[in-house]
Amino acid sequence: MTASRYLPMREIMRRGAVMPILTLDDPGAAREVARALVAGGVGVFEITLRTPSALAALAAMREAAPSALIGAGTILNADDLRRAMDAGAAFGVSPGFTPALGQAVREAGFPFLPGIETTSEAMHAREMGFRELKLFPANVLGAIPWLAAIRPVFPDLAFCATGGVKPADVPAHLAQPNCLQCGGSWVVPADAVAKRDWAAIEALARQAAAFKRPA
Repeated sequence: MTASRYLPMREIMRRGAVMPILTLDDPGAAREVARALVAGGVGVFEITLRTPSALAALAAMREAAPSALIGAGTILNADDLRRAMDAGAAFGVSPGFTPALGQAVREAGFPFLPGIETTSEAMHAREMGFRELKLFPANVLGAIPWLAAIRPVFPDLAFCATGGVKPADVPAHLAQPNCLQCGGSWVVPADAVAKRDWAAIEALARQAAAFKRPA
């Protein structure tokens, strides 16, 4: 996949109001998880680089679900970025933002969600050309009033609210016009993966896919 073939980050975000966030270390299980998510109607999800075999799991998911857009999360530096791109990630996500990482992303032409939690960080990311941002950790920051307060200041920014967001919280987040997406680890619970309960994950994926942004 070359840089010219990547979709814009905002288009990726619009393909799913809820983006499942996965932490997996078993490529075999990853294949089944990917199939269950797609069967449940989810076509965009993120695997975090928090386990030794995360990139192998990402590659396995790409083979199992070629129609899905699978991103790599917890990208902390340019080396993480390079490895994620080499593994075939469709986009990247970081928990924070640094100038060095931002520059590497811009040079790569890679769709990316930099993590921010303050208006100063939002301004910095915006100055570097990013208009789609991850608000993290949403549950600690009080994401809904935060999003409402900054919308008049940064009308061109769109956010994915991530961190402690539960199904009951999703509609209120999506009601904010500048919140295009919520990230949710609840869609792929660790106990369901351990039990190989792919039907449970498919059911949770259907729940996630049913959320829609207000018209």
